[in-house]
This record gives sequence, structure tokens and C-alpha cells, in this order.
Amino acid sequence: MNQEIAETTSHLDTGVHNFSVLLSSTPRGARLARLLAADQLRKWELPVEAASHVVAELAANAATHGRLPGRSFRLTLYVVGGTLRIEVTDTRGHRRPELQVPDADAESGRGLLLVDALADRWGVTEARFPRKTIWAELSLPQPEPAPTGSGAVDA
Repeated sequence: MNQEIAETTSHLDTGVHNFSVLLSSTPRGARLARLLAADQLRKWELPVEAASHVVAELAANAATHGRLPGRSFRLTLYVVGGTLRIEVTDTRGHRRPELQVPDADAESGRGLLLVDALADRWGVTEARFPRKTIWAELSLPQPEPAPTGSGAVDA
């Protein structure tokens, strides 16, 4: 398996985490991206469901539309403060994704609609040719504050 994983999660008290993995541009690589992202988010004790769907769609697009034989795609997750940023980088910089509404009877073409619905923001960043990065940001729920009172009803 063509896989390289880099992980940094020990940025004490700064709320900064990151995870990056290189995966084969295949349906198996896209599935593995979703599974690895969900596992990492659980380790960070963050919500998994919406982010997992976004990763699945972006990875599937990279494996389907961003695929070049022998080239991989990279999944990167960043958590900074209250925002999770998901990035998927592939090697087809000339094929930019566009949000479009498919025909009602179409069997595909709804992935970016799902990303648009689940993410607070998303876009495309062109990198050194031939790469492009499709990113999505999700706001994370604020952690509940630790109780500071004595526990009395009026405290």
C-alpha cells in the first residue's frame, strides 16, 4: 500500500492538531481516507459524522476526477481553535471542481452539494502545477466549561 502518515497532536493547550496521509488514487484509497479521518477525529475527541462525509466526498472526487496513473492524493486534517480544516490534494490541477445541480435521474454528481451543505466554507487552492487542493472548513462545537462552583444549587 502506498501510504505515508504524519501526525502531530501534541501542541499542548494551543488547540492545534494536524494529520496527513498519502493514499492511492483508487476507490480503496478514498475509503481508507474516510476511515483514517474518522479514527483520527475520534482520537482528538471531535465530532465525526459531518467531517467523515466531507472527507468521503472529497477523497472520492480525488480518486475519480483527480486521478493520474501512478499518482496519489493527500488527505490533511487541521484543527486550529474551533475550526476543522479538511484538505484533499490531487495531481490534476487543470480539473477544478464546480458546484452544479445534476439531473434528477443522475446517479452521481451530488458530492460537492453535500460538501457545500455540511461545511461552513469550502474552496479550491491551486498549488504548484499540476496540483490542486480542495478544502472545507467546519466549525467545531465549543467544549462545555468545567464546573467551577461548589455544586450548590445557588452557586
